[in-house]
Amino acid sequence: MSHHKPRQAFVPASSPVAYETVVPNPNLKLLDQMREVMRLKHYSIRTEQSYCDWVRRYVQFHQMHCREELVPAEPRIEAFLSDLAVKGNVAVSTQNQAFNALLFVYREVLHVQVGQIDSVRATRPARVPTVLTAGEAKQVIVAMSGDPQLVVKLIYGGGLRLLEALRLRVQDVDFGMRQLTIRDGKGAKDRYTVLPRASDKVG
Repeated sequence: MSHHKPRQAFVPASSPVAYETVVPNPNLKLLDQMREVMRLKHYSIRTEQSYCDWVRRYVQFHQMHCREELVPAEPRIEAFLSDLAVKGNVAVSTQNQAFNALLFVYREVLHVQVGQIDSVRATRPARVPTVLTAGEAKQVIVAMSGDPQLVVKLIYGGGLRLLEALRLRVQDVDFGMRQLTIRDGKGAKDRYTVLPRASDKVG
């Protein structure tokens, strides 16, 4: 009985990013160029860190020493993604994230088109995350004080991401409407969320 993981093609979308083409500074190193392009395209800092980490692992995996070794792209990407699935036993979402990072650096930084990638696909299913109950969350919050406690209350009560809470400004808080304005959130979009009541009660 075969235990091999299935092979399935990654087919890159024809228009992955709806921004103008950015030409990075040619004097910068590859990862620095990648960071420059991602910031010009308003990617979140978490995505930037994740994508750069994947590209770093990709270069180390193939023991590359110069940019010329990055092409042709397809067989190198296939080998890396297959290794993640077979030896790394990563989840499907993790393999997809690695593919998106490599697709970004080739298309948006190196301006190299990537064709169909026929790699071994990850099969480990995503698991339901473990979350705190309301009581457990309260125990964590009351154990804190000062600014850290305020930030955690905003995250918990308003559904903010960590960096969104840390970037809040006074003008983003509307006490009359009990509303927070999240500027330049995920996807470079603004949105509104509720301003949680400042209270020792949680849940």
